[in-house]
Amino acid sequence: MAATPKLTTPDLVLLSLLAERPMHGYAANAELERREVRDWAGISRPQVYYSLDKLLRLGLVRAVGSDEPQLGPDRRVVATTARGREALASALERDDWAEQRERPPFLTWMALSWLARPGIVKRQLQRRRKYLDQQLSRERSTHRAVVNEVGHESHEAVWMIKLMIAHFETELRWLDEVERDLARRHKALHPPKD
Repeated sequence: MAATPKLTTPDLVLLSLLAERPMHGYAANAELERREVRDWAGISRPQVYYSLDKLLRLGLVRAVGSDEPQLGPDRRVVATTARGREALASALERDDWAEQRERPPFLTWMALSWLARPGIVKRQLQRRRKYLDQQLSRERSTHRAVVNEVGHESHEAVWMIKLMIAHFETELRWLDEVERDLARRHKALHPPKD
């Protein structure tokens, strides 16, 4: 048996979704939207169809029910196969899931901000605070809705949302510190010598 090619994040998200219940591409996209999956996984609408075709070719999903050509790829109902569930389980054992460091764009901006025009740093910090406040409010609302849907707190979706809430709260506290120290901002005292 040939080795399965490396599965992308969209491939894995779809395998997981189709393991819950068979559905067609249009329904999969709608469910991804409903669950706000794009908040935590980079998967676009075209990627869903690309991944569905790839997973079908690899035998990791299979068509179920009617496979009439006139239905088209949007309406071909597929389900995860045993081989697909095995491939998903194997992919979830990779070290890179637990050993990656994120590179948030805001940290890149912070590193470069010493070159910003006067007043821009303070304005961007305020803009970031407003954005974080909005996201925090949204995540708290999502948390309540998900707990209502799953019926308890011990669920991976709840844990993920709680982590995002903690991240936003931590960054807001960090912004408080940065804004307090902004007036004392200064160049490095001991830069490397050429």
